Amino acid sequence: MRLIDRDCRLTLLASFPYLLLFVEPAAAQTPPPATYPSLPSETPATFTPATGSFDYILRDVMISMRDGVKLHTVVLVPRGARNAPILLTRTPYNATALTSHASSAHLGPILNYDNVKAYDNAADVIVEGGYIRVVQDIRGKYDSEGDYVMNRPLRGPRNATPVDHATDTYDTIEWLVKNVPESNGKVGILGISYNGYLSLMGLFNPHPALKVAVPMNPMVDGWKGDDWFHNGAFRQQMMAYIYEQEATRKSEAKWWTSHFDDYDLFLQAGSAGELGRRHGLEQVGFWRKLLEHPAYDAFWSDQAVDRALAAQPLQVPVMLVHSLWDQEDIYGAIAAYHAIKPKDTNNDKVFLVMGPWHHGQQILDGSALGALKFNSDTALYFRREILRPFLDQHLKDGAPKADVPPVAAFETGTNVWRRLAAWPAGCASGCTIRPAPLYLAAGLKLGFTAPKPGEAAFEQYTSDPAKPAPFRARPIQPVGYGNGMTWPRWLVDDQREASGRPDVVSFSSGLLSAPIKICGQPVANLIASTSGTDSDWVVKVIDLYPGEVAGQPALGGYQLMVSADIFRGRYRESLETAKPIAPGKPLLYRFALPTANHVFLPGHRIMVQIQSSWFPLYDRNPQTFVANIFWAKPEDYRKAEQRIYHEPGQASFVELPLVENR
Repeated sequence: MRLIDRDCRLTLLASFPYLLLFVEPAAAQTPPPATYPSLPSETPATFTPATGSFDYILRDVMISMRDGVKLHTVVLVPRGARNAPILLTRTPYNATALTSHASSAHLGPILNYDNVKAYDNAADVIVEGGYIRVVQDIRGKYDSEGDYVMNRPLRGPRNATPVDHATDTYDTIEWLVKNVPESNGKVGILGISYNGYLSLMGLFNPHPALKVAVPMNPMVDGWKGDDWFHNGAFRQQMMAYIYEQEATRKSEAKWWTSHFDDYDLFLQAGSAGELGRRHGLEQVGFWRKLLEHPAYDAFWSDQAVDRALAAQPLQVPVMLVHSLWDQEDIYGAIAAYHAIKPKDTNNDKVFLVMGPWHHGQQILDGSALGALKFNSDTALYFRREILRPFLDQHLKDGAPKADVPPVAAFETGTNVWRRLAAWPAGCASGCTIRPAPLYLAAGLKLGFTAPKPGEAAFEQYTSDPAKPAPFRARPIQPVGYGNGMTWPRWLVDDQREASGRPDVVSFSSGLLSAPIKICGQPVANLIASTSGTDSDWVVKVIDLYPGEVAGQPALGGYQLMVSADIFRGRYRESLETAKPIAPGKPLLYRFALPTANHVFLPGHRIMVQIQSSWFPLYDRNPQTFVANIFWAKPEDYRKAEQRIYHEPGQASFVELPLVENR
């Protein structure tokens, strides 16, 4: 080895100074970390709000269910309450948020929502009535434990666990009557939409302390006419709700879009299944179930709440609340009423209220809906004159019997409330309801006289899936409330734009010289053919206003839908099994439309519109039969020639529930 002397080493280091970077001191030491002075935190480890001046006491508790799962529950007790009844709402929509609408020392503001969407707090009824308010997160949502299942089935063939919403309601009430000392031991349950469905669940094996239930706009049958399908046609704009409701426990994941107009979003994707795939929706359990069950099989019929209620004894007084223009759950309340009313042998347990509202509007301002004005706040009338007395009677010790009729039905057209003995009844006494066929006729005419021989046999239009008829004027907003959203009022949109489309046929009566009143469900009886092997049929019963309306210029010529719905043709023979349609063959399509309580006034006309798409609220029918429309391919979507027949022996008509004086 060659040695380098000291002078040489110095020379090398001077020549290559960067070598110094790699030379470590023989005894290098890491200095200890510096110690800096700190200031004490100004945030306490635990903060207790000073609420002694509040007019309510808030208790945030976790209530244990029979399987050990704890459900987050907010209890709001009016300060100084004694022997007060409890009003319970169970919800998947965040109990804390629903009881924290404002930062206030007063109960009213924290319960009162900003007139955007009804979130079940009828604040005036609760506060003025001195009720203890309880709101609970259902299992699997927000601060409750457990697993979330959309519309969790009752224990049975679809639910092998020991718990369901009925048992959770029972266990919650059991805890409340034992642990809320200010209560009188009486509980009422109420709710709107999903919460209305949860109110119905409390009727199965009810707790003895449950004295009354008020389900408003409840989800009852998701396939026949509520949130997910209508007569087999998929309500694809509800995909955003499914996404946000199930993707995360606290609904933090938000549905995204790439278009301002939902029409473009859904049309570009092609099928609903493909749009779901693009959003990753297959990760969500309920979406996978929808894809697997497009027909009305046992998955749906086993969960139909009206069918389940019909098989149960009636033990708790019930007030069902229905909105005549409910854009989300227009089927549920009426179906539940017909299921349980036959059990009301003393006519003192089942009550029905029908108002001129959108979904949940009964606890908001009910003076108007869209362009319609009702000359009074119909929702306030409901809360003060019907809901509050009804709740007081059943929940307050010594309260008087409420002067509430078995059916309180707002009559649109005349804009008056009717007190009826049952539904449908037409009037308090002295009248009958007659199924009256309103015939479609040649020349796009409409009348109560059957078609005559020698007239044109049919009307024809082309249905093009590439240009589906929109369900409202574009651009089409997504499903939503607040911030200028108009979704809640689409069922009262003016139908003039639709009537001018070549793929919509409009039949019109002559001017009415006398009022025509209908009370109940119109029934479509279409004799129709298609050149395709599948087809949708949309039927709308419309009140056509005069060209000018005194005092309300915007209603001049207005085309107001009174009752309308869609039917998917593949289920003509069987709701359980889809079958192709024979091309070119006139066939009967018979289906009920939503209930109505309406008077067509003199000077108005009755109109019936028919079309084959209602897009993008409902997915497009490819008009070529495929096994599952969720996965229809682009080449499956084809134009079809549609014919509506109106000749003797093949007469199309809408059966109106016509009210006649005896």
